[in-house]
Amino acid sequence: MSFFGGVLEMLGRAPKRPASRTDQAEILHGRKRGKGLDVARLLEEIAAAKKVHHWRNIRWAVLISVNLLFTLSFWVDIQILEGSLTASRFLGFHLADPYSSALVMLATASVPVNLVIGSVTIALFWALLGGRTFCSWACPYHLLAEWGEAIRNRLEARGLLVDHPMHRGVRPALFVAFAALALLTGHTLFLTLNPIGIVSRAMVYGLSMALLWVVALLAFEVLYARRAWCRYACPIGLTYGLLGVAAPFRVVYHLEACAHEGECRKVCEVPHVLDLTIKGRAADAHVDVGPDCTRCGLCVDICPTDSLTYEVKGLDRLL
Repeated sequence: MSFFGGVLEMLGRAPKRPASRTDQAEILHGRKRGKGLDVARLLEEIAAAKKVHHWRNIRWAVLISVNLLFTLSFWVDIQILEGSLTASRFLGFHLADPYSSALVMLATASVPVNLVIGSVTIALFWALLGGRTFCSWACPYHLLAEWGEAIRNRLEARGLLVDHPMHRGVRPALFVAFAALALLTGHTLFLTLNPIGIVSRAMVYGLSMALLWVVALLAFEVLYARRAWCRYACPIGLTYGLLGVAAPFRVVYHLEACAHEGECRKVCEVPHVLDLTIKGRAADAHVDVGPDCTRCGLCVDICPTDSLTYEVKGLDRLL
């Protein structure tokens, strides 16, 4: 995927067929025209892949451990990681969410040095990992939404629910709107509504009435629009996606092995990034999945032909 194409898709543009394809991609696509598949074997591979949750389990362990470290640091008073995901200190060194920090600076018309240091540090860290890695590997709301989606999938399989997709252009609009409100009113409305901060603070300091908003948001996602906050609203996810556009760490699609059965798109939180797995869509034999990818590993786990892999730019296949 091209650099600008990935950015435009992250800002809401629908995926498009490539204007041109490399000679190698044309050859591979040509080989697949009319090629028969061993359907029985493919179904066996898909069934086996569905039982493997290697990367999901590792990711859940990392996410839970990171958030529990905040809790333990506060309640046991070990002072390793103080604060919450919005703003914290690690061994005394300031860390802060870049978007939230920008809103505070706009609202207060000031540039606190500690906030700048903290937000730049975090921005560099997640920019190296790329995409929206923060979302699936650290965000506590993401985990709740993932569990909520599992409930939704069961209800949908019984025909009790229908998804109501929203336009992904809502997210960049909210990104700008919250920033404009902070600048014009001096209030950071987003920090009040942000479910990431609400859940993170609740884990550290205890329950609050703000959790009712999180429950309502989860109910909306389960009953009406699948993963609505993460897909269509969260400006923090958009921020990390923009920061990680050129990151060396990415998920890579390998055209030759792909059976185009679509299992990866079924499990993907942001399925538009895997549009390139549709037959005829890949512009090259090996294509980086776009920056809106959360690097969650669900597609890597589920792919029956290992066509999707974690890789580091400049190195051979990593994992």
